Amino acid sequence: MSVESRQAPRPRAGRTTAGRRRLRHALTVAAIDLFGDNGYDATTVDEIAAAAGVGRRTFFRYFRSKEDAIFPDHEEVLGDIERSLASAAPAQDPVSVACTAVRLVLDYYVADPDVSVKRFALTRTVPSLRDREVATVDRYQRVFASYLRERFEAAGDPAAGLRASVAAAAIAAANNHVLRRWLRGGGKHDIQADATEAFQLVVDAFSAPGKENERTVVAVMASTASMAEVVQQISVALRPEH
Repeated sequence: MSVESRQAPRPRAGRTTAGRRRLRHALTVAAIDLFGDNGYDATTVDEIAAAAGVGRRTFFRYFRSKEDAIFPDHEEVLGDIERSLASAAPAQDPVSVACTAVRLVLDYYVADPDVSVKRFALTRTVPSLRDREVATVDRYQRVFASYLRERFEAAGDPAAGLRASVAAAAIAAANNHVLRRWLRGGGKHDIQADATEAFQLVVDAFSAPGKENERTVVAVMASTASMAEVVQQISVALRPEH
């Protein structure tokens, strides 16, 4: 598809919050399509801007580089997650709160499956985009670790730091597993059902039981066991007895 065929002038674009979001999305779609058609290295910022119907200066009001145009909304999603964590009631289980908050990431991808699937394909083939994705996941994980550590410390957990780091890693791993399965399937899987199952494993493994239900669990497994195997065995051991 030629650049000319994608041009769609948008008068007074970006004057409102909704307008700015539409323009950011248009730039992202243009970038993804051009990267797919012409290759990442061969595509220029000028071509992306022209395809979105704006000028080069407008592009740089929204993104610092063409790489940034692929991941336009993570800052907004991260802010939503931080607000979700901050607004949680102290009585709520912190691991459940974090698992609920991370679903905002899934919601972001599901909102535009066509773009999400195309973006995933690009990140599999362009190393710089894949590195950017990894860095983004790390930021989410650090936000959850900080929140969980604060909550665990408030509850008097002597291993709050370690438990928070491991739980946050498990949340990120569960989210990534569900999301990538959905993306590899072309956005066709029931992502919400998969997410519910995955996050329940994390909650079962890392949430603190009530005093009346406290019990000691001893798990024996091979040192080569994967994180998924560890989480699964612990979650089974922690399930209430019937």
